[in-house]
Amino acid sequence: MDKTQVLNALKDLKTNSTKRNFNQRVDLVITLKGLDMKKTDNQINNFITLHYTPGKKATVCALVGPELLAQAKEVCDEAISVDDFPKQDKKSIKKLAEKYDFFIAQATVMSKVAASFGRIFGPKGKMPNPKAGCVVPPNANLKPVYEKLQKTIKIQTRNQALVQCAVGAEDMKEEEIADNVLLTYDSTLHLLPQGKHNIKKTLLKLTMGHPVKIGAKEDKKAKGKKEPKGEQKPEVPKEEKKAKK
Repeated sequence: MDKTQVLNALKDLKTNSTKRNFNQRVDLVITLKGLDMKKTDNQINNFITLHYTPGKKATVCALVGPELLAQAKEVCDEAISVDDFPKQDKKSIKKLAEKYDFFIAQATVMSKVAASFGRIFGPKGKMPNPKAGCVVPPNANLKPVYEKLQKTIKIQTRNQALVQCAVGAEDMKEEEIADNVLLTYDSTLHLLPQGKHNIKKTLLKLTMGHPVKIGAKEDKKAKGKKEPKGEQKPEVPKEEKKAKK
């Protein structure tokens, strides 16, 4: 898959889609093959930091001790002190999980985060994850962490043989979306046991649109080219035909 193929697919996606009253999300869908998704070794659960935002602001909540509380309130969208963990009931924790994309946790209070939020955050995949840089020391600078999360996406397969994630928005430059697509594709490729041989097809999809296969135009061109037939007999001039008679 190359940049030209992605740009062609993006043009087709926008040309064939109905204009909506909102800025649609652009998703990359990678369907997989030759994998038993019941085996944990074949499952993907990882984070990728893109070069450009995936089209939507990521919301971030910090779960911290007194060392980071003031900074977290200034940098993040919400900050919850370790002293207030016991005040969070099941209903409020569920609301937090739905409201925020990422949770940053101070490493020294991580055990208390797990005890208070783990039962609900865990199954929803919302626990602060070191892979995404979301578990930080008490002396951390939270601003670069917050900014990095604005360009971070999660790729996972769950029990299905596909990866689907946001790589941009309708109003973004096509070059930026293409860059995000290629980075996500390459990163996914390296997580598969047999690389590209485990990829069935890749598609782009708008929130309310039909998916478009990346490389579809090139496939049509390849099919349109007729294979050369066997050697043809040279045409005999009319004069030679008459002479033979």
